[in-house]
Amino acid sequence: MASTSDINLANLDLFENGAPWATFAELRANDPVHWSEEDPNEGSGFHSFTRYHDIVKVLRDPATFTSERFTNLEEVDAEQEEARRSLLETDGARHRALRRLLQGEFTPTAVARYETFLRGLTATTLDTALAKKEFDFVDEVSADFPIRVLARMLDVPDTDIHKLIQWGNEMVGNTDPEHAAVLIHSEESEKYRLVPFRSPAALEVFAYGDELARQRRGKNGTDLVSVLVNSEPSDGIPLSERDFHTNFLLLVVAGNETTRHTISHSMNWLMNNPDQMALLKEKPELIPWAVEEFLRCASPVYHFRRTATQDVQFHDTTIKAGDKVLTWFASGNRDETIFEDPNRMDVTRNPNEHMTFGRGGPHMCLGNALARIEIRIMFEDLLSRDITLERNGDIDYLRSNFVHGIKRFPVKLG
Repeated sequence: MASTSDINLANLDLFENGAPWATFAELRANDPVHWSEEDPNEGSGFHSFTRYHDIVKVLRDPATFTSERFTNLEEVDAEQEEARRSLLETDGARHRALRRLLQGEFTPTAVARYETFLRGLTATTLDTALAKKEFDFVDEVSADFPIRVLARMLDVPDTDIHKLIQWGNEMVGNTDPEHAAVLIHSEESEKYRLVPFRSPAALEVFAYGDELARQRRGKNGTDLVSVLVNSEPSDGIPLSERDFHTNFLLLVVAGNETTRHTISHSMNWLMNNPDQMALLKEKPELIPWAVEEFLRCASPVYHFRRTATQDVQFHDTTIKAGDKVLTWFASGNRDETIFEDPNRMDVTRNPNEHMTFGRGGPHMCLGNALARIEIRIMFEDLLSRDITLERNGDIDYLRSNFVHGIKRFPVKLG
């Protein structure tokens, strides 16, 4: 067996130029439950699951692999858990009750009612960007589009969109000095230890949400804020201030970041695979299915964490109770035993049981239907235009092993 002892997935240098696909392949082949040490000041180390079926087993067994101890690498104490817990870090009956509050707004039927709005928004976004001839695809297209959809669902003015983007960048990019004023492991972050991402931006999001809640409490609005403040969870336990804060923040982040990065990566993959772009231009009826391949290739979230609740054996490794376990969705989406020629984009790939939204289990991404319709409509419009986009400089990736993000993607009309 080839040695994988030198591979450390805590090392952000590995992710400086995007996903380390070759590293994931090596781990799948030779070390499917891989241990990575962390800086002692940052964490106690973690196990990495890189094979598709192993990841599925973890996701579908919350009794053994809990989300309650939090879902990113940061290790939090009981006080932080209490202050920062959202739907994402909740299991069992309370998780189901919180999820039911919002899931009616995210069903395929519910999001389909946004189609006319989305088509108009897409056309406007693309018209504005393409009129510039040279532009940054992230700024003008992929970041602008999904955040405007979220603004509509929150019923907030377009003038607030820049703030929402900035807050999301700062929180999710808390390992990237370009995005975050306060990096997660910096001494200064200790002041923000009781808010998500250890980010001062979280406090601004809380204050923004509080003002929206004040305006809408006791009224009959149908936006997401009104649903949160005026509905009682099915378990009969009202939302606390903490519950509102953390779940509102989750909507701000999740409703923007992953779709935005999927659109950017998909455009880049299509540029790298002109035969696939030509096929979709010729046969646009393939685009709804091609979205699944876009999601697989993009893998916008590298991993989510679970924590073992008991000792358990996986392959030749004993995972101890309390150990951190990372499920690497990006690696599972390249598993050779599931996807033939997994590093090739094939917009007709069928079946395509990717795990970009998780793969079953209670924490399957709530917004998956919305993401799919946003991506589909974007590429139906973009690929219908008689234009050619070319790269106009290097792509810059987010310095992160959590979010597979693109910061800059300069393009020009060919």
